[in-house]
Amino acid sequence: MNPRRDNRNNRVALFDGIEEGGIRAQSLYSSSHEIDEHDNEQAMDGLQDRVNLLKRLSGDIHEEVDSHNRMLDRMGNDMDSSRGILSGTMDKFKMVFETKSSRRMFTLVASFVVLFLIVYYLTR
Repeated sequence: MNPRRDNRNNRVALFDGIEEGGIRAQSLYSSSHEIDEHDNEQAMDGLQDRVNLLKRLSGDIHEEVDSHNRMLDRMGNDMDSSRGILSGTMDKFKMVFETKSSRRMFTLVASFVVLFLIVYYLTR
């Protein structure tokens, strides 16, 4: 049966009993009222437990999000510093390739590295 209809019937019985001066309707309402109060208390306890659980979960989520934000900030800072170092290295390579003597030196060093790798793989 519909709980609203039960509630409405209980109210009608209450007011009918008062108008007619009957105590019988009031005693029926009292026992029904006690049962409803007990059900309400149980429902409120269940809701309170759920609210507490959701509060803890939201707190845990907040801590996790803060932790990830700090980690992402550190990664962003590390990427910025890496970009600066790489940019400086690239500038140095540009300077090396701009002069003819540096190109010869680079070609010589690169040939020695390739020769070393070939000898290494052949002796292995």
